[in-house]
Amino acid sequence: MYKTNVMGTLNMLGLAKRIGARFLLTSTSEVYGDPLEHPQKETYWGHVNPIGVRSCYDEGKRTAETLTMDYHRGGGVAVRIARIFNTYGPRMCLDDGRVVSNFVAQALRRHPMTVYGDGKQTRSFQYVSDLVAGLMALMESDHIGPFNLGNPGEFTMLELAEVVKETIDPMSTIEFKPNTADDPHMRKPDITKAKQLLGWEPKVSLKEGLPLMVTDFRQRILDE
Repeated sequence: MYKTNVMGTLNMLGLAKRIGARFLLTSTSEVYGDPLEHPQKETYWGHVNPIGVRSCYDEGKRTAETLTMDYHRGGGVAVRIARIFNTYGPRMCLDDGRVVSNFVAQALRRHPMTVYGDGKQTRSFQYVSDLVAGLMALMESDHIGPFNLGNPGEFTMLELAEVVKETIDPMSTIEFKPNTADDPHMRKPDITKAKQLLGWEPKVSLKEGLPLMVTDFRQRILDE
């Protein structure tokens, strides 16, 4: 994954430089690691374990941001950097391992929802249409970034599980498993910069967006 992030970004930056294209780096909130600042602003440099099991992704994206800014400063490439927070919506892979798709697929299949650790770690979830609007606003602006693109609504994993239960099946159960290494305890974007400079903020709440995802997942699971 580290090689994909680094070499893939390097190849695309080279292409953008050759043809004079504007380059968008879809970075991630994972550049903040397990943050000591809450909520996270773009000025925060992060708190990342460079040799942990998650490092290939966290550090890969951090390096991709470095390369992007090097090509901008040294090669004059027009670049934009978005730090994307957890996003969900229809047409996601049923078994991609992401927490929202995991919970939805498990509840629809009448399996226990898997919660790692005590379930008190927090995440923020944005609906896909809000992300697309944010990326378009960024690409059409004169601002480089980085910009946090995420929904500042913050949920613990147990709260997310309850919303999924309410949406799909109140009888759904939860199964607790040991937490994964270096799992961030908190994740919430400060989107002040995107509001001020891009005129963007998310519009779809979790309780509005989740049923749209569930409808899509239910149909695909029935077709399995």
